[in-house]
Amino acid sequence: MSDHPYVPVPASTSLGKSFEYGLDVNLGTTGSPSWQPVRRISGWTPSFPATTQDVATYDDRGAPSEEVTARGFAASFTVQGNRSLTTGAYLPEVEALMAAARGTGNTAVLEVRWYHKPDVGAPNPDDAGSALVTVEVTRQNSGNAEIESFSVTLTGRGRPQTITNPFAGWDATAPVITGVASVDGPAAGVGDMVTITGSGFLGATSVTFGVTAATEFAVINGATIVATLPAGSAGSVDVTVVTPEGTSNAFPYTRA
Repeated sequence: MSDHPYVPVPASTSLGKSFEYGLDVNLGTTGSPSWQPVRRISGWTPSFPATTQDVATYDDRGAPSEEVTARGFAASFTVQGNRSLTTGAYLPEVEALMAAARGTGNTAVLEVRWYHKPDVGAPNPDDAGSALVTVEVTRQNSGNAEIESFSVTLTGRGRPQTITNPFAGWDATAPVITGVASVDGPAAGVGDMVTITGSGFLGATSVTFGVTAATEFAVINGATIVATLPAGSAGSVDVTVVTPEGTSNAFPYTRA
């Protein structure tokens, strides 16, 4: 018998891969986000640096003792510089990173989210988060015959937030709405909240009532969205939800 026996893992597990992560930037607002995946990235390296306070006393007998009072967020990665042949602009997510890297004040701040994105199997529901960050972008490849690539550093502002993992799987389909109802019971009017039920809502980028998009909505889980009803006339309107996988069916709702 070998002195170093191979210890098997459970049959239902799979060895994780380095590429099984997604990163999105918010091209909309916090109240009505428009999450755009950052394409062609490599080297995703997140960290959660600690803020500590010295709590050493005589009881520590001269040894250091630090308490972690908060954690921030930081990350680095590389991204390829794909440009439009028509406009010359980079992909929209790269343009957003560039704009933040050249901005000041609020224009230097970008909202990002990251999440486990497995090649096979279910995504880790606890391996996902979001943060407000400042951005530094450095041109990485400067040789005579190399592809255009950038080195990006994200530095968090404030505490990172835990979010529901938005990855719906590689075979995800367009969302489906099966119901719309007012949170308070009677028909909703401008500024009231409604609950939208169905499936495939993870990663939703917009919720529309007729021709007007909701300025605020929250994806509770893959089957539920809560949205604030935008301005509009009383009567029947078609409600739709848009995700990266497509646009839902139009579901009729009678508003006050």
